[in-house]
Amino acid sequence: MLWTDARVMLRLLALLLTSELVRTGFFVAVLPLVGPRLGLNAGVIGLMVGVHYLMDALAKGPLGLVAERWGVGRLLLLGTLLGGATLGAVNLWPSALLATLLSGLWGLLYAALWPGVMNASHALARPERLARALALSNLSVAPAILAGVLLVGPLTQKDPALAWTVLFAAQALALGLALSLVKLRVQAVGPGANLFGSWQRVGVLLPAAFTQTLAPGLLVTLFYPLLDKLNLKLSSLIAPGLLAAGAFALSLGVLGRLADRVHPRRALTPGLLLLALTFGLVAFTDTPPVTDQLWLLAPLLGSGYGAFIAGWNGLVGRTLPEAHRAAGWGTVMTVESLGYAIGPLLGGLTWHLAGQRGVFLLGAAAFLLTELYYLWPARQLSGTPSPEHEHLQSAGLAQPPPVPSATRAEGKSRSS
Repeated sequence: MLWTDARVMLRLLALLLTSELVRTGFFVAVLPLVGPRLGLNAGVIGLMVGVHYLMDALAKGPLGLVAERWGVGRLLLLGTLLGGATLGAVNLWPSALLATLLSGLWGLLYAALWPGVMNASHALARPERLARALALSNLSVAPAILAGVLLVGPLTQKDPALAWTVLFAAQALALGLALSLVKLRVQAVGPGANLFGSWQRVGVLLPAAFTQTLAPGLLVTLFYPLLDKLNLKLSSLIAPGLLAAGAFALSLGVLGRLADRVHPRRALTPGLLLLALTFGLVAFTDTPPVTDQLWLLAPLLGSGYGAFIAGWNGLVGRTLPEAHRAAGWGTVMTVESLGYAIGPLLGGLTWHLAGQRGVFLLGAAAFLLTELYYLWPARQLSGTPSPEHEHLQSAGLAQPPPVPSATRAEGKSRSS
C-alpha cells in the first residue's frame, strides 16, 4: 500500500472522483444541453462555467492556507454542500444571477479539494513510495472526468431527467464522504515557519509548472481539427491508445520506483525528453498512412508521460516547505491551471499561422525549455551565492532531507 492510512486516503480519492464526475457532467454535459430549456442562454452558461473555473484556479493557494489553519475536512464539506445547492438551484429555480453566484462560490470552495487531497496524499505517503503515491493521486480523477463527458453527455441527450438523477445521486455520495471526513486536519510536520520565509522553494517550481502544462494545453481545441487533417477516425486511435496506456503504466511503475529510490530527476529528465521527441515527430507526421506511424508515437507518448508524471510529483513532494504544504500545492496548481488556460489561445493562434507543424514544434520547444530549466545550474534558480549542493537541495534538485514517515492528525481524522 502506498499510504500509511489507506482508509482516509481512499475516502479522499473517492470524494475527488465523485465531485469531479458531478462537476464535469454538470458544466460540460447537462448545463449546455438542458440549460436553454431552463431559460439559461449560451451567454449565461458560458459565464457560469468561466466564473466557476476561474475562482477554482485562483483560490487554490489561499484555500490551501485556510485548510491548514481551519481544517481541510470542513472546507470539503462546505464545497460539497455548495455543489448540491448549485445543482438544486439550476434544476428547480433557474435564475441567471443566482446560478452564476452559486457557480462562483462553488468554484471558490471547490479549490480546497485538489490541494487537500494532494497534501493528505503527501503526508500519508510511505516515504519510499512518495512519487508513486502523488502520481496516482494526481491521475485518479481521469476516469471521473471521462465519465462526466462521455457517459453523462449521451445520457443527457437521451433522458435529461435520468442524467439529473445521476448527478444528484453522485453528489449525495460525495456529501456522505465529506461528512465522514469533516474532522480531518492534516498538520504540517516540522516547525510552523514564516509563510514567506521558505516560499522560494515553491517559486523555483512555478516557471516549469506553467511551461509544462502550456504544452498539452496547446491541443485542447485542436483534437478534432487534427484528426480531420490527418484523415483519422476516433476508432483508429483505440488500439494505439491501449498501447500508449500500457506504456504509461509500465513507465510510471518502473521510473516511479526509480524516482522514489534515487531522485525524481531520474524520471523527470527522460520523461520530458520523450515528450519533446513525440511532439517533434508529430510535427512531421502528415504523410499517409498515418495509422502506421501511430504505433511508434503511442509508446513514446505513454512512456514519456508516465515518467514525467512520476518525476514531477516526486519533485514537488520533495520541494514544498513542510510547514505550508497545502498552500504550496495550491499555488503550484494555480500556475498549472494558468498554463492550461493560456495553452488553447496560443495553440489556436499558432494553428492559424503555422498549422500542425507550428503547434507541435512549439509544444516540443516548451518541453525542452522545461528540461533546460531543471538542468540549469542551481545558482541560477535560487539566485543566491550558496554552495551548489545547497542550492540543489533548496530547489528540490538534489537529495533532500528524509521525507517524514507519518503525519499527525487532530481530533478523529484517522478514524473519521
